[in-house]
Amino acid sequence: MNRMGATTVTRSLEAPFRGAGGIRTDITATVRYFAAAKAAAGTATETMTLPGGTTVADVVAAVAADHGEALARVLGACSLLLDGRAVHDRDEPLPDGATVDVLPPFAGG
Repeated sequence: MNRMGATTVTRSLEAPFRGAGGIRTDITATVRYFAAAKAAAGTATETMTLPGGTTVADVVAAVAADHGEALARVLGACSLLLDGRAVHDRDEPLPDGATVDVLPPFAGG
């Protein structure tokens, strides 16, 4: 557990991607879950090792498969941020060191 009492999970996503010269190029990304997404994922944060060229959509599919139906349902209603910017195109590739925030709808006013 970290100082905030949240568990950090580290995962790797395997894919047959090969970068320039046929050498696999991996990146690291952090996924942060908030509110209902955090409850469904069972963690606040996870760090993933991913093949270069991985898109936001790939990360969403991987975490949905990893964490099951409860998170998959929440993800359908979530907004996503990539490095603090709203994601409008889930086919956007992740840069190395990226942070993806999973933000479910919030009530309030």
